[in-house]
Amino acid sequence: MSLSQAIAPHLPYLRRFARALSGTQSGGDAYAVATLEAIMADPTELQPGEDMRVALYRILLRVWKSVPINGTVDPQESSGAEANAQRRLEALPPEPRVAFLLQAVEGLNVDQIATTLDTDRDRVLELLAQASADISQQLATDILIIEDEPIIAMDLEALVESLGHRVTNIARTHREALAAVETQKPGLVLADIQLADGSSGLDAVNDILAGIEVPVIFITAYPERLLTGLRPEPTFLVTKPFNADAVKAIISQALFFDRRSHRADKVAATG
Repeated sequence: MSLSQAIAPHLPYLRRFARALSGTQSGGDAYAVATLEAIMADPTELQPGEDMRVALYRILLRVWKSVPINGTVDPQESSGAEANAQRRLEALPPEPRVAFLLQAVEGLNVDQIATTLDTDRDRVLELLAQASADISQQLATDILIIEDEPIIAMDLEALVESLGHRVTNIARTHREALAAVETQKPGLVLADIQLADGSSGLDAVNDILAGIEVPVIFITAYPERLLTGLRPEPTFLVTKPFNADAVKAIISQALFFDRRSHRADKVAATG
């Protein structure tokens, strides 16, 4: 396989990451081209056996740091939620911003991010934690927890508050969840599937979304009830028993990208 053939499947991801870094389509595409030119000029930039996508991101970051192709966002190239996300990115320090993008947008794991940034796991975790804290400070909001297990609910409440958010209510049943939203509309919902009285957290969320649009994170021991292959499926899903750092990261992603959830009758039917 030729070098160009090996690189070709990864070009869309390279352009996406470059655009997120630069803040514009034109700037990102220019960085992507500069990355490819650097590789063509010196193919040894690609290390033998290295994950091609990780290698491309690593070289792109070197080019991004050394070549000032584009340092500002063109407001005509983005609008709405995309523009809001880009403004939030610009408010993050460079290193945490890059680590956050590699995880939240590109889906790399900690080891892959460490390779991309030429650092170690501990440093990556520090950068992700800083990004999460900075995003939470920007976007502190009211959060509704729908969870019937008291200890888990308390853990989630402490976790949410440690990020600077406010818990408006902890609902144990479908009815309590709807009543809580009537009292105060949340900016984010954390929801279990199986609730105390046998009612469904999926149904509760769908009823909430019939009245308001709000990001939702499902935290459940039953991911198979959501990941059915049908559409729509939830954007944000955490499996119990959960890792606190993973939940913090997903809360930051949900608020950062402001992905509003919509009613999902097909998903509810599986619960």
